[in-house]
Amino acid sequence: MTTPFPFTAVVGQDDLRLALLLNAVSPAVGGVLVRGEKGTAKSTAVRALSALLPEVDVVSGCRFSCDPGSPDSACPDGPHEPGAFESRPARMVELPVGASEDRLVGSLDIERALAQGVKSFEPGLLADAHRGILYVDEVNLLHDHLVDLLLDAAAMGASYVEREGVSVRHAARFLLVGTMNPEEGELRPQLLDRFGLTVEVSASREPDQRVEVVRRRLAHDDDPIAFATRWADEEAAVRQRIVAARELLPSVRLGDGALRQIAATCAAFEVDGMRADIVMARTATALAAWAGRADVLAEDVRQAALLALPHRRRRSPFDAPGLDEDKLDETLEEFGGQGEDQDDDPDPDGPGGGGQPPQGGPEGGPEGDSPAGDVPAQGEPSDDGQAPAARGGGEQSPVRAGEPFRAKVLSVPGLGEGAAGRRSRARTEHGRTTGSRRPQGALTKLHLAATVQAAAPHQRARGRSGRGLVVRRDDLRQATREGREGNLVLFVVDASGSMAARQRMSAVKGAVLSLLLDAYQRRDKVGLVTFRGSAAEVALPPTSSVDAAAARLESLPTGGRTPLAAGLLRAHDVLRVERLRDAARRPLVVVVTDGRATGGPEPVALAGRAARLFAADSVASVVVDCEAGPVRLGLAGQLAGELGGTAVTLEELRADSIAGLVRDVQGTSRRAA
Repeated sequence: MTTPFPFTAVVGQDDLRLALLLNAVSPAVGGVLVRGEKGTAKSTAVRALSALLPEVDVVSGCRFSCDPGSPDSACPDGPHEPGAFESRPARMVELPVGASEDRLVGSLDIERALAQGVKSFEPGLLADAHRGILYVDEVNLLHDHLVDLLLDAAAMGASYVEREGVSVRHAARFLLVGTMNPEEGELRPQLLDRFGLTVEVSASREPDQRVEVVRRRLAHDDDPIAFATRWADEEAAVRQRIVAARELLPSVRLGDGALRQIAATCAAFEVDGMRADIVMARTATALAAWAGRADVLAEDVRQAALLALPHRRRRSPFDAPGLDEDKLDETLEEFGGQGEDQDDDPDPDGPGGGGQPPQGGPEGGPEGDSPAGDVPAQGEPSDDGQAPAARGGGEQSPVRAGEPFRAKVLSVPGLGEGAAGRRSRARTEHGRTTGSRRPQGALTKLHLAATVQAAAPHQRARGRSGRGLVVRRDDLRQATREGREGNLVLFVVDASGSMAARQRMSAVKGAVLSLLLDAYQRRDKVGLVTFRGSAAEVALPPTSSVDAAAARLESLPTGGRTPLAAGLLRAHDVLRVERLRDAARRPLVVVVTDGRATGGPEPVALAGRAARLFAADSVASVVVDCEAGPVRLGLAGQLAGELGGTAVTLEELRADSIAGLVRDVQGTSRRAA
């Protein structure tokens, strides 16, 4: 058994440690979501927390960790006899991103249930995590069907397994802790709201602190036991402080003044629903208990807001998390002034400063460098956008994207087998039943009618004498289902001088931003290739982070000639590499251009040959025609024909425009195939 890194040995990361400790004091706070770049001790701190939690009393022999003081009356291992209990450490259960549904909720022995009517149930991770911690690393990559199960369990405090008339229910109350790298994609809003607190972590830029991080990590790796022994006293002190805070928590007073500040703060930041108010109240109370006080102070409310509100005020995946602290202070001051509970001096000792907000410094907060701020302005275009870039001149400064809109659904034709999502039709584990097959491995979704049909001809040979059906393993049939998959949406964006008119480029960026928002909602991967001047570049390799794509789009400069062929060839290379990495994920190429091709010998013919590579590979494609003006050359339509796709205008891309866009895209792609 490996020796975990001590919690108190984690360098810096005050917000992270404080949020975890507050949940240890009061599990009702609702868990923690830890967002940050890789290599910032996210997982290390979470795994170290379990060693600080007090032991729990459980009913002896119960696989579902029932509390002997109030055992679950519906426990599958019940009913429990009073008096038999044991103490054990609180568990931290890890949910792998690629886990199956059976591994999460448990599994029924379908064969025994059908043939014998016996509920033979093997508990899953939700049962193991009851009254402990459920930890999900890279929670933003969790499959949708597992997210749905987590949401149900978190909302009801119980897990239900129901199949073919056989039902099992058990309690599942746990502290949900997730870590994620925002560059790899965002969380569904429903799951995001289930986390009580959120913290942003980043690596320190202070050399002395970085040196200490390396020193401690190396010391632990060289001799984990000796390193843990060195920190044993600090670990014991924090463990005792958690116990003391838990004992004090029921007597902490949350006055009317603090409640008014909480309500005013949530209203001022326009958070949805009432969960934020409740989480803030519980967090402020836990902060007071952690500091050893019996009253909630204004500083507790402020710190609670900084932890509980940033992830709840986002209106779209492109909104940066975080709070305006000046606005927060103004709101607290306006609705404070009651004079109550303002004179106590909080305990400054221990991790998190006894509930005080962190004091700036190299650890920073949710702020960070924005790619949009790295591109300097290099001259203004004329009103028609033709000078100087259209003459092959210099680079023009980026323009802001227009207002995004609800985009028409674009989908890949045919039936795929890619990762679960919401865009194109696919064979999936969830969805409507379309047929049956013999199970390959463990049976997950029984097709009852097909199973009965397979078993029926053999009943006399098997000596059936009663009413029950004699079922063998070979009779079981797995249901085949059809649902939706996520795709790789690769944007190929023309940033040349012919696209440089500010009004036009703003509209183009607004359209791409709308498609990015649609890709976020449909759980796609996205990539961005741009072309201008004399070459094309991969502005963003395929990723699940639409935030990163939006940032690259915002900082996109324009100008120069139109190397359309180079852009298409670079996109084709990207798809070739991605096909090796994930062959099941089907691509959808969205080319955003006016169709002009300039620069080099025979640019139009070369672009046509490049486009036909996509048609030869049967890649679904759409050309967003950005040509403007009373005279139209129809070059985008010609390009779409070479690609084997279809062309749509910016106006037709809106969901409230032509109704047959999806049909046209699919029909054209089928003809090309």
